[in-house]
Amino acid sequence: MEEQLNGLKVMVIDDSNTIRRTAETLLSKAGCEVITAIDGFDSLSKIADTKPDIIFVDIMMPRLDGYQTCALIKNNSHFKFTPVIMLSSKDGLFDKAKGRIVGADDYLTKPFSKAELFEALERFAPRATAPDSTAEQTTDIPDGGAYGESTDH
Repeated sequence: MEEQLNGLKVMVIDDSNTIRRTAETLLSKAGCEVITAIDGFDSLSKIADTKPDIIFVDIMMPRLDGYQTCALIKNNSHFKFTPVIMLSSKDGLFDKAKGRIVGADDYLTKPFSKAELFEALERFAPRATAPDSTAEQTTDIPDGGAYGESTDH
């Protein structure tokens, strides 16, 4: 699995410095390139600039929450197939369903283990590292919008 993760661009969006740093340490040791953001607003320009292969986003954040951030990512034609994994300390059915509605590909409950983090990467890394057909297109993320309908992947 380590060869599969080597060079994988992973974004971690969480207002908790502890979660960001822990994930960054674990992922970097596995050969991933890690991009971090403190909230949804902070992440939008970084997503456009770095084009991550997979995104982990906390649900509860100030300014732009994880649901809104996921919806913006999934409603952008350049990033709609980028896997988005929601992170939350809540394990409720409602939260998981809401994540699916906005297009989330998976859901991890915090605190998550190293094994759970890497299982999520293993599930989505093959799809995430598919050839990029949008490399020469612009990648601006819209600065607003309503939740879109989810598309099953």
